Amino acid sequence: MPSVSRIRRGVLAALAAGAVLGNPAAITSAFAADSWPTKPITLVVPFASGGTTDILARTVGQKLGEALQQPVVIDNRPGAGGTIGAANVARAQPDGYTFLLATVAHTMAPAIYKSLPYEFTRDLDPVGLVALTPNVLVVNPAIPARSVPELIAYIKAHPGKVNYGSAGIGSTEHMSGELFRSLTGTDIAHVPYKGGAPMMTDLIAGQIQMAIETSPSASQHVRSGKVKALAVTTAKRSGAYPGVPTLAESGVKGYEVTTWFALMAPRGTPAAIGQRVSAELGKLLKAPDVQKRFEEQGVTAGDMTPAQLAAFIRVETDKWVKVARESGAKAD
Repeated sequence: MPSVSRIRRGVLAALAAGAVLGNPAAITSAFAADSWPTKPITLVVPFASGGTTDILARTVGQKLGEALQQPVVIDNRPGAGGTIGAANVARAQPDGYTFLLATVAHTMAPAIYKSLPYEFTRDLDPVGLVALTPNVLVVNPAIPARSVPELIAYIKAHPGKVNYGSAGIGSTEHMSGELFRSLTGTDIAHVPYKGGAPMMTDLIAGQIQMAIETSPSASQHVRSGKVKALAVTTAKRSGAYPGVPTLAESGVKGYEVTTWFALMAPRGTPAAIGQRVSAELGKLLKAPDVQKRFEEQGVTAGDMTPAQLAAFIRVETDKWVKVARESGAKAD
């Protein structure tokens, strides 16, 4: 039996969320949020451990767990460009104990897969934008290119000999590579992995020659000299890569890609729980230690309401449908 003070807090939460006394569903949602959480929360990462999504999930998960006073358990579910993990969350109970760290890849997937076992905008509710980051065009040091024009010339002199890696079919690295191939008219082959970390391992080893990888996954290897950064994919240069030009500056006109990461919940998760997580996420993203860590990795903290995020996701989905159509990228 909840205490009087807990009931009062629940009703106040419902009213703050825009509920009225005649809306029992909203009040029930507020009660659910008032007693939640009572057990660990699962944050599904739809890529392998060690990659950018995993790095961000562990940073955010730790802070969110501290705020909610329950552990946030990271559950890596890699495969199929992030769609396996997304499907897992879409099927989960909407009780506030399962969330997804989605990425731009989830707005790319509908454009290249014939069918998916879920619909991203229908089956998942936006909670908050976690981060945005440029991708970085990196090559193995054995490639004799110090700039994007030199890389394009090298690829054209060795057609079919340059492979680019990705975190999986439909991932941001895959679509970034396809956009590069389309805009430059180069003959490069796609090699998909189950995440950015194993892909970077093979790039360093020379098993593949290039990648357009997300910044946090690539930055440490760029600093160590294990790979060379030739360009960033955003419209403006990144402070994390002093002196590294954008792809557009380097002659690939019209090239612009920003990778983003967003917290999503199964559709039907109580609104008051989603609002609480969104609020806690907003606070932790403003914490100095989180911002410092993001800055070191070339990441910008997100700042969107769930409604703004929903609109942003619709725009991104339309964009990548167009890119897939123009590049001919397919999952099959």
